[in-house]
Formats: sequence, structure tokens, C-alpha cells
Amino acid sequence: MDSKLAGATAPIFTEDPYSNEHLVDPYALFERMRDAGPVLKIQEHGVLAVTRFDECKEVLDDYRTFISGAGAGPKNLHHEPSWRAQGIMESDPPIHTQMRQAMAGVISPRGVRSLRAGFEEYATELVDELLERGEFDLIKDLSEVFPLRAFGDAVGIPREGRAENLLTLGAANFSTFGPDTPLAREHFAAGAGTNDWAMANTARERLSPGSLGAQIWDYADRGEITTAQAALLVRAMLSAGLDTTIFSLGSTLLTLVRHPEQYAKVHENPKLVKFAIDEAFRFESPFQSFYRTTSQVTEIGGVAVPEDTKVAVFVGAANRDERRWGPTANEYDITRQAGGHLAFGMGIHQCVGQPLSRLEMDVLITELANRVKSIELTAEPEQFMHTTLRGWKSIPVKVTAA
Repeated sequence: MDSKLAGATAPIFTEDPYSNEHLVDPYALFERMRDAGPVLKIQEHGVLAVTRFDECKEVLDDYRTFISGAGAGPKNLHHEPSWRAQGIMESDPPIHTQMRQAMAGVISPRGVRSLRAGFEEYATELVDELLERGEFDLIKDLSEVFPLRAFGDAVGIPREGRAENLLTLGAANFSTFGPDTPLAREHFAAGAGTNDWAMANTARERLSPGSLGAQIWDYADRGEITTAQAALLVRAMLSAGLDTTIFSLGSTLLTLVRHPEQYAKVHENPKLVKFAIDEAFRFESPFQSFYRTTSQVTEIGGVAVPEDTKVAVFVGAANRDERRWGPTANEYDITRQAGGHLAFGMGIHQCVGQPLSRLEMDVLITELANRVKSIELTAEPEQFMHTTLRGWKSIPVKVTAA
């Protein structure tokens, strides 16, 4: 494209998608954002945003024009330092290519399949305990507990300190993927010291032999990645299989509880669990938004975008776009063909750890579907408030055994 800007100007959008009011229930706002145009300028934060499916997918697919190395948040890391070393999510080729090849080599179909038996054993043990109790919290007693132990063991990190550090670490890390609001600062402050804990406990000597984390270090031993990259990849693996998995488990289960007719289908035929999970990823995306940066002058949807511009990609809005999903986009339907949603991103940065997340969720929800006839709320769920992530702090329920 010619170096001179061409195309329309993005309309100004005066509502703040990062306000607490809209974080609680963003979907009516997302509809207004999609209707306002293919690209918007969010007045409150001075950034461009895309919310429609086609434009979000275009940005995510074109990694050369919309780069990740300048940061996944609104701060441009080419011009100001990051608070931590940049990992695979905030890198571009060729560095990204090297790191992704190592991660994909460890999280291979064969490697993921080898974890199923251990995950199933723990899922049975955990559901046994919860069925005996009858009433419990889907977040505190299930969605947090299962990944912390099952996946933490698979990565090979020490058990001591996981809950105290990893839950707040994820919220702190991802708080930087959105604007600098009081809520974001609160999460960032709460995570003080947790990144140091994670880096110390992903070091080679702290990992169990043969674990996923140890296998990453094998790539460093062969010179395919650096030792610094190995530590960053094990840290990234924790995020891929833990943080978003916890939020996705909670959201999927709550959505099924709120749609008992859909849970009844899953209970009758647990093979539908995979479809219920995929539709939940679309319906309640664990990542609601993150950023890319333009490497050159470009256009999105006919709107001119200068070089070195931050663009917020609202995948949570794209995954409810009627232009892609039809008039029932705001309905949860496990018979929908939900494949192609953007909850895991798209293109070369599509989440390489998603098979791990899917395995954890499939194993645990299948165990519940086989053994639990119904799940009912005993109190209103408590939302986990965050500028980038969507999930829950507490979902009290009672269950009836099958």
C-alpha cells in the first residue's frame, strides 16, 4: 500500500468496554460496537478496536502486518520496557517460530494422549469426593482444584505453592493485556512476586524428570532454543493449561447449569461433551480481548490505520457476531457447528496449548456427565472481575447423582 493513508476514518465510540458495568455483561455493548462499524476508536482509551468476526480474523491471520512483538496489551513494548521477559505470546518470527516448534513438539497428539489416563484417574477421585458431599463450589472445589493438581503434575512443577502463586500470577499477567485501569492495577499488585516464583519453579532442576516442562528443556540441550526461552516456554505452558482452563471450565459448567436442557443432552450422550465445550468457548470466551500493533500503514474494513498503531481485538465480541453465527449468535446450542471460533486466536499465534486445555475439560466434564444427573445453583454465582479475562470466583451448586 502507498505510504500515504487512504480510506475512511474510524468512528469515535464513547462507551468504555473496560468499565466494570460492561465487564459484568458485555454482550449488549458488543452488539452496539459491531453495529457502529468495522473499526472503532474507543474514546476513553484512544485505541482502535475491531469487534466483528471477519475483521478480527483478518487481524489475527495477518501476523506480518499486525505484529505481537510490540506487546499483547495497549503499551507498545518497542518503545517502553516490559515488566517481564517477553514470551511466546509477545514475539514474532523467527523467534516465535523457534519457540512454537519446541512447544508443539512437546504438546504433540501423542504427548497429550499419554496424559489422559492420569487425568481420568484424578477426575474420578475428585468427582467421588464431590458426589459424597452433594453440595460444593464449581470453581473453588472443582475448576481450580483439578488443573492445579492434574496439569501442574504433568508440567512437573513442585506442588507446594501452586495455589498461592499461580492463580494470582495469571490474573496479574493478563491484566497487562488491557488498559491501565484501577481493576487492572489491583490484579497486577496482587500478583507481586508470583512471576519470580513461577520462573524459579520452572527451572530445569525444579521439574520432575520426563515431565512436559523437562521435555521443553531437552530442546534447549539440543540447541534448538535458548535456556532463557526454555524457562519462558514452561511458564507459558502453565498459562496455556491452567489459567484459561480454570475460567473455561467454570464458564462451561455454569452455562450448562443455566441451560439444563443442554446438560440433559450431554448426560444422555457424553460424546456430546466436546461439542458443549467448543460452543462454550464461543459463547463465553475466556479471553475477551488483546492487542496487536501495525507494522505498516494498512486498512481494516476500509478504514485507514497508520503504522505503529495499537488495535484491540475483541474476540469475545467476534464470537457473538450475527454476521458469522446467524440470528442465534447469543444462544448456547451444543448442536451448533462452533468450530472456527476465535477463543484460541487464529493463525501462527493460535494457542499452541489448546489440546491440553481441551483434554482437561473433556476428561472432567465427561466424568460429571456420566455420573451426575442434574446440577442446580444454590446461590448466585460471583463473577471474577478482570479487564481481559471472563470467568467466575464462585458457583455454589448441589448435584443429583445418576
